[in-house]
Amino acid sequence: MTISTLPPDRNLPISPMRYDPRFQVETKADNFDLASIYRLVRRRMIMIITITMLLMAPAAIMIFGLKPTYQGWARLIVHQPLATSLDADDSSHSDLLDAKSETERLLSRSIAERVVRELQLNVREEFNPALREISLIERIRTKLRGLFDTKKPTSPLRDNINAIIPEYYRALGVWHEDKSDVIQISFNSTDPELAAVVPNRVIGIYLDERKESVRGRLDAAEEWIRQRITEQQVRADTSRDAARNYQESMDVVSKEDAQEERIKSFLELTGREGKIEESRVEVEAVISTLESADNASIAAQNIVVPDSIAIKQRDLRGQEQDLARLLETYDGNAEAVVELRGEIQESRAGLELATKQYLQTMRAKLVALDHEAEAVQSRLVVANEKRIRDALVQTELLRLQKIAEKEQTALDKLENQRRDLAAKAMLPGAELEVLTPATVPLTSTGRGRLSYLVGALLAAISAAVTAAFVIEMWDRTVRSFDQIAGMARTLPAGLIPRLARSENSKTMFAHMPVPMFDEAIRTVVLSLKQSNGGKLPNSIVVTSAHSGDGKSLVARSLAMELAAAAIPVLLVDGDLRRGKLDAFFRSGVMCGLNEFLNGQADFRDIVYHHPSGIDFIPSGKFSLQRRVRPNGLAEIIEMAVAAGQIVIFDSAPVLASADTVLLTSLAERTLAIVRWGKTSRRAVEFSLQQMKSSRNSEIIVAINNVNPEKHALYNFSDSELFSKSLMKYYKFKA
Repeated sequence: MTISTLPPDRNLPISPMRYDPRFQVETKADNFDLASIYRLVRRRMIMIITITMLLMAPAAIMIFGLKPTYQGWARLIVHQPLATSLDADDSSHSDLLDAKSETERLLSRSIAERVVRELQLNVREEFNPALREISLIERIRTKLRGLFDTKKPTSPLRDNINAIIPEYYRALGVWHEDKSDVIQISFNSTDPELAAVVPNRVIGIYLDERKESVRGRLDAAEEWIRQRITEQQVRADTSRDAARNYQESMDVVSKEDAQEERIKSFLELTGREGKIEESRVEVEAVISTLESADNASIAAQNIVVPDSIAIKQRDLRGQEQDLARLLETYDGNAEAVVELRGEIQESRAGLELATKQYLQTMRAKLVALDHEAEAVQSRLVVANEKRIRDALVQTELLRLQKIAEKEQTALDKLENQRRDLAAKAMLPGAELEVLTPATVPLTSTGRGRLSYLVGALLAAISAAVTAAFVIEMWDRTVRSFDQIAGMARTLPAGLIPRLARSENSKTMFAHMPVPMFDEAIRTVVLSLKQSNGGKLPNSIVVTSAHSGDGKSLVARSLAMELAAAAIPVLLVDGDLRRGKLDAFFRSGVMCGLNEFLNGQADFRDIVYHHPSGIDFIPSGKFSLQRRVRPNGLAEIIEMAVAAGQIVIFDSAPVLASADTVLLTSLAERTLAIVRWGKTSRRAVEFSLQQMKSSRNSEIIVAINNVNPEKHALYNFSDSELFSKSLMKYYKFKA
């Protein structure tokens, strides 16, 4: 520390310039760009390297423990036999092959078991879990499972095929593309020869099982069809015999001419019956007309009569017309008239007689028509009954014949199916065309160990960088004045770099070996002057939100700086519970501030005069007694000011003791110490609210224990204070 020969006047006015955060460049560390990402990686390099090494250690062990795996694969096509596909007339094929169904057949359990037994996969550690050594992780997992499961776990059996089959399926791959009939079979194994043998053997076993399956199905189907044919033959013979016997028993006429004759006769009788009915209606009408009329000659004029009656009617009408003409010429008694009237009477009598005779003839004809109608009706009834009987018999016969035909059709269909099965038995169950047989692979699958190591390294670095980003995002501690610039009633006092343990012990009563620390303390002193109108405040309280923020180091460093400038200083250890400044001064004073406040000691008994010029008051022994001097702190300030001294209180944390709040209300200025990267913004803001008073309108804040190397890597505006050029200026190894 540079000591001036002439003590400066501590009340000398200086420029009222202040460090106002409102005029800082608004540069935030959480606005990431390429430069800020680079800085983040640099300041978190140790953590990134540590996380990367922790992740790479198990990954490297697993990668170097991997055995090379070889893959053998074959490509084939399974399709219908050619003769079957050419049989276009047979639409009864319902078991057509397709790649999807044959893929499932290749993955069947029976093929898997045969491959395991024939190739003795149970003696290989790769496929038999019972032959493997139980790993440490598996043992731990088993023990943890045993804590919750009362059943004792059983070790896998050596020859348990149920444990080998899953391992076999994991190594086997059978698949096909949707738009292709090509099936691909692959197998992975650490033995290249086994990787080639398994696909070929799967194909061979598949063909054998396919052939046996088809043969068994054909034999069973043929036996079933034979039984059906025998039963159907019996039913067909029975139905044919029933139809024939019925035809013979019912005397069914089967000739078409005889049937047509019967139909013709029935139609003739029906027609004759109709004609008789028409004639009868006409005769009844004539009889009814003749019987209802009083004058037969007049009635005969309204109906159709024979020619003899019609002639008489014409003659009578002619005579009546002649009589009318004579009456026009002669009177009624004329001879011609009388004679003509007599002829008319004779003609009318003859017409009446003829009409009566015709009526009798019509009555006789009506009787004859009735007899003929009865005869035709009886014949028609007989013919109709016979026709109905023949129709029923024909219907029943037709039904029986259809049943016989249906049974015969079913029999013919079964015969055709039997012939098809016989033809299928002569064909192979499936035609197989191996496009690419499996050969012994010369190189292992996948990438080499170096590729896996590089991939694991990149993944570990990515995870480590991600963790660094997450930690940065979750970081809510104070690292710059930019972060607390928005808090009211704060004045920045500068950044105080951290000291190593060896440097921390040398900063007491000796020249400060760290120039940056020396300059930081001077900056704090200058800020105190600026905040107090250019004069050093008479009383200063150095406090913090939490313990361990470095307030004691700053308090004693301020005292040393002022004492070196020949300014009288009184340093008071105001942390009444955990004061530690006496360990540096080694005053040997038996009483301290606690005893003074409790009335057990006077002011002169608690002050220690150090050779450096600093007067020091230790905290004393902590006591829970009631303080008899409630204004003791104010008395100390008044006595020190009267003696021309600046009082510096190293107080307890604000959030831990109410005495600190009392001190800040008594002191002229309050210096709040915030530890870089440890004190949270929330704690700083809450402690400022606790110290709020009319006297503490502005609280000076200093950030302590700053890591210059890391702080220079942030994107804060005050990070320039620790740039490389300034580090070289301070001869600091950047």
